[in-house]
Amino acid sequence: MTNETYDVVIIGAGAVGENVADRIVQGGLTAAIVERDLIGGECSYWACMPTKALLRDAAALRAVRNLPGARQAVTGELDVAAVLRRRDSFASHWKDDGQADWLDGAGITLVRGEGRISSTRTVEVVAADGAITVITARHAVVIATGSSARIPNIEGLADAVPWTSREAASASTIPTRLAIIGGGVVAAEMATAFAAFGTRVTIVARNGLLPAVEPFASALLAESLRATGVELHLDTEPVGVRRDATGEVTLTLADGTFLRADEVLVATGRTPNTGSLGLESIGLAPGEWLSVDDSLRVVHADGDPVAGDWLYAAGDVNKRALLTHQGKYQARNLGDSIVARAHGTTIDTRPWGRHAFTADERAVPQVIFGDPEIATVGYTVADATRREMRIRVVEYDLAHVAGASLHADGYTGRALMVVDEDRKVVVGFTVVGPDVAELLHAATIAIAAEVPLDRLWHAVPSYPTVSEVWLRLLETYGRDS
Repeated sequence: MTNETYDVVIIGAGAVGENVADRIVQGGLTAAIVERDLIGGECSYWACMPTKALLRDAAALRAVRNLPGARQAVTGELDVAAVLRRRDSFASHWKDDGQADWLDGAGITLVRGEGRISSTRTVEVVAADGAITVITARHAVVIATGSSARIPNIEGLADAVPWTSREAASASTIPTRLAIIGGGVVAAEMATAFAAFGTRVTIVARNGLLPAVEPFASALLAESLRATGVELHLDTEPVGVRRDATGEVTLTLADGTFLRADEVLVATGRTPNTGSLGLESIGLAPGEWLSVDDSLRVVHADGDPVAGDWLYAAGDVNKRALLTHQGKYQARNLGDSIVARAHGTTIDTRPWGRHAFTADERAVPQVIFGDPEIATVGYTVADATRREMRIRVVEYDLAHVAGASLHADGYTGRALMVVDEDRKVVVGFTVVGPDVAELLHAATIAIAAEVPLDRLWHAVPSYPTVSEVWLRLLETYGRDS
């Protein structure tokens, strides 16, 4: 057994943990990061990077086929093997040597093994060979262990050995038939990817397709998926799953329908990676999401800190916003606040303050890389209504924007802006269409900066670009409204 001491100990070396550690060492403190799996976490190997690599080639091919001159140059079909090879390169072939080198170069100590909180400011790490390292933190311990796919309690599902997002993102062979349980982002993106590979895809979604986005956005995606041959069974759910001796999977739905597939992908949400952290030693239940206060300190249900002023949770594990970029945002601000506390500097957690996490509540951007893309930030109409805001909703057809019609023949898309009528600022934005992801940051800036509408009139979009939709939305709203 070895004993070590650092200013801060981070459990979990995914994107969130890496960013916390980076801010800690840049602030002049020492940091040790504990990881039981691959450094870089879910996003690097089984989510953001490999999944977008699976989607990109087909999106580029669709774009070419929507331009009559370029279309003539395309003589073949998608090379799926080449797509998988490129995906493998973006996942670093599931090796983390490069990430380990980055940690070393940044001055961050890596301790490989299973990390467990054993007492105040103390983490016990058990390596693969059984060796134990006890690490004590002078200032803080940060839990950044992320989340994993949740497997619902459906009869026979576990025995059928289903895919999760990990198996879908790293698949080496493409099934002829794929059934997807769930209607969220993973379901939408993997249905888009595998349908482009020639797989017959079926989605079974009890709560509909993408229920958290604006209804028009999910409707446009559903229409597109059906056009590519994806079968949608919405507002029903599997009640039984069975894989027979030949490997075929049969799903029995609540409405009596039987579906058959070669693989079944479970995409029904996430569960926190907190089962083996030793949370019981500090009065918390293992396997639960961690509640945090406005400084990301882990707290009890009543808001009291669980373990004084030293335990924090960032990223998926606190369930504030289960997106890599939001986790990294939390990580940077949390790292800076831990450094500030260590140096006796004032912490600014006022809305939009340096150490605040206001964007988690008001300006979370997300792109769903389906066909078409869906890009959202801020509140949906339903979100704003629940908050009893006095709003006005403005919509515009992207087909009427010059830049969109130039982008592709038959361009189909739509944009929606939610305006807070009391403050005259944009609080929500959704845009749907081919290649709209790059439009999103303008909306994110407008919402995070709370730019008044009368000032937005002076942000002139270049002509002819798809960004001209901002002018059209403002014209629809009316300058004198």
